[in-house]
Amino acid sequence: MSISGIVVAAGLGRRFGAMKQHVELDGVPLWQWARRALIEGGVDEVVVVGPVEGGIAGGERRRDSVAAGLGEISDQATFVLVHDAARPLASADLVGRVIKRLEQGDVDGVVPVVPVRDTLKEVSGQDIVCTVDRLNLVTAQTPQGFRVSTLARAHASITGDASDDASMVEAVGGTVAWVTGHPGNLKLTYPEDLKVLEALL
Repeated sequence: MSISGIVVAAGLGRRFGAMKQHVELDGVPLWQWARRALIEGGVDEVVVVGPVEGGIAGGERRRDSVAAGLGEISDQATFVLVHDAARPLASADLVGRVIKRLEQGDVDGVVPVVPVRDTLKEVSGQDIVCTVDRLNLVTAQTPQGFRVSTLARAHASITGDASDDASMVEAVGGTVAWVTGHPGNLKLTYPEDLKVLEALL
């Protein structure tokens, strides 16, 4: 059973103000941190999508870059883990837990999640409409793992954009389970996030 990985490192970093894939954490580019976590966690091969050393060309949207990565993974791969380069502190242990849940064989996808800690409000203009019950709400992280066949079918069937691959698998009827993520597996989105990542490291 072969397991492939895709590191998505093709974003323009508009909110960050620069291309995040070239940002370094402790002297190492973010995408290399992400790639290393996948390999240390048990992934057999990793395709990096983005303008980095050894990377392949990405697409205009995140989902286009994932599709490009799917086209380059091994034909023998049963499962694939999709990981954002902007999450450099994912651990090998987290990767291993995603793989272990996939290998149980009863789901099409696995997503690491963390509980929502803050009170959530729905707003309209300048007004708060209501407080949202957060009891069953979680925040999704990466790496997200999938059966290659199901993820490929989702990408072939859905033409619109998607915020993550799990939502695409859900849209084609796939079963997605969750495993416990880690609060430290933060995504670099804004410049101030880099200071938080450095402190966590």
